[in-house]
Order: sequence, then C-alpha cells, then structure tokens
Amino acid sequence: MLIGEVAHRSGVSARMLRHYEKLGLVRPSDRTGSGYREYRDEDIRRIFHIESLRSLGLSLREIGRALDDPGFTPGRLVGDLIEQTRARIAAETELLTRLRRIDAAEPAGWDDALRVVALLRALGSASEDTRQRAALAAADEVPVPVEALVEAALGETDPHVAGALRWALARSGDGGPALLAEGLDSPEAVVRERAVRALAGLPGDGTTALLRTALAHPDPVVAGRAALALGGRGDADALPTLVEMVVDGRNDTDAADALAALATDDTTGDGIAAGLLARLTDPATGPAARGRLTQALADIPGPAAARALAGLTHDEDPAVALTATYLLRLRDGR
Repeated sequence: MLIGEVAHRSGVSARMLRHYEKLGLVRPSDRTGSGYREYRDEDIRRIFHIESLRSLGLSLREIGRALDDPGFTPGRLVGDLIEQTRARIAAETELLTRLRRIDAAEPAGWDDALRVVALLRALGSASEDTRQRAALAAADEVPVPVEALVEAALGETDPHVAGALRWALARSGDGGPALLAEGLDSPEAVVRERAVRALAGLPGDGTTALLRTALAHPDPVVAGRAALALGGRGDADALPTLVEMVVDGRNDTDAADALAALATDDTTGDGIAAGLLARLTDPATGPAARGRLTQALADIPGPAAARALAGLTHDEDPAVALTATYLLRLRDGR
C-alpha cells in the first residue's frame, strides 16, 4: 500500500508519515520499483498503535520507547500521565477561576484589570503583611470579587490577616454569607471554624438566618460560634445552645456573657434563670458544670435569678454554696 492510500485510510497525513519515518517510528517495509514507499499490514498496525498512544498524551519519544522496548510496561508511564493530566487540569482550573474573578470585577480598562490581578496575587502571597494589605485594599480601593475574599478567608492561618479579610467581606456587599455557609460543610474542622467566624462578622437578616441554621450543626465548635454570634445579636434562638456550652465548659465564660446580654429585662432574665436552674437541679449535671451554671446566674437580671442564688447558698455542694453566697452579696450591693 502506497503512502497516499495509507494516509487516506489511516487519517494520518503523508507529511506526518514521513515525519514518523524520519524519527524511526515507522519505516515502510518495501519500496516499489520506482522507489515509492510501500507499507505492509504490520506497518499500518504500527501506525494505528502510534496514533492510539498519541491520543493518551504520550510524546513521540515515549511512543518510540513503548513500541521498541520489549521490556517496557505501561503501568508506570500511564501513572505518570495521570499525574501530569491532573496537574494540567489543576493549572487550567486555577486560570479559569482567576479569569472569572477578573471578569466579575468588571474592569473598565486594562489598568483596572491589572490592579485586580495584582490584588488577587497579593491575597495568595506567602507574606502575612502582603496579604493583610491586600485585604484592606480589597475593601476600599479595588473591587475584588467576593468569591476571592471568601476563598482567602477560609484558607487564612494568620489571625490578623483573617480579621482584615472578615472586615473586607463585611464591606463587600451581597454574596458573602451564602458562600461562607458552604464552608460550614467542609470536611476540615479548621475551615468550618473559619467559615462560622467570618459569617458571624457579617451583618444582615440573611446572615442571622444562616447562623440559626448553624445552631444544629453536628460540629459543636460551629454550633457554639453561631450561638455566641446570635447572642450578640439578641436572638433568643441561641439560648439552649448557650446553656449547653456553660454545662459542657465550651467557651463557657463567653456563653455566660451572651446569656447576660440576652437578658434585656426582668422577664427575659427570669426565663434564662429558669433554664439555668433546670440544669443545676438535674441529677445528671456534674459538680464542675453546676459551679459554672451558678456563676452564669451572676449577671442575669430579675427576681428569678436572685431567688435561685439564694436557694443555692444552702446547696449541699460547698463550692456551689460559697459561690452563690458571694454572687448574692454582689447583687445586693449593686
């Protein structure tokens, strides 16, 4: 079969076939009397093998090795190709994400586009100072897409930079709360905590609703951070979680402060005091937890908290009785 017919049947151009011959990949087995290349069936099979391997991403040098080395095994080469392909996909995905973010910033000209590029690079810098300056600039100088700020906030390890990113997110408008809420489902505990911390710093009814949902999160750190944030917003939905935090000793001081902040008058104070007293009198509550619950009554206004402390001055646990006596004297001295 002459080269033209081989090219027609195989789909490989005559020029490429000559290139393969030059590289030693395929050599026509015969020549006609006029000197034309003549390919046999085994030559054509080799051409199809070459094209199949090319479709996998192998270089022509690797293909030559694969076809000519009797001891060659495909396993390692295929593994390398998998890793190379993954790396290429990751790089292309990163580029696509960067381009989308630049597009979302709606730059008016190349100067604006280049400023966005510079800021996105700065947010990924190894320098904490550079990242912090970028976060502050994102809030005031350059319109950085909220997706970039959320990604940076969820990956930030430095507390000062994280604070600057949360501040930038609070000034970035809509979109941030929903994206941060997705971070609450991360398999990494540290990412979940960063997400709820950032969410707690954002204003708005939508954010408050997301924090209420987070109260039922299986991660107690997420639920606790959400409860503290809601307590600071005066949201009574946080009450049960805050009481449990006092019982469990998880950020119990902050939880007690949040309970006191929620007790805005004697009526709400009496309700909170009743919840604390119910756990105090529960036989399943241990001594350490009873001590924390007693201390949490200190700043709760209203007669119910005062009566609870008065009753606890005669508690069978000397530590609880002593604490209640001290706190009651402080209340009487106000």
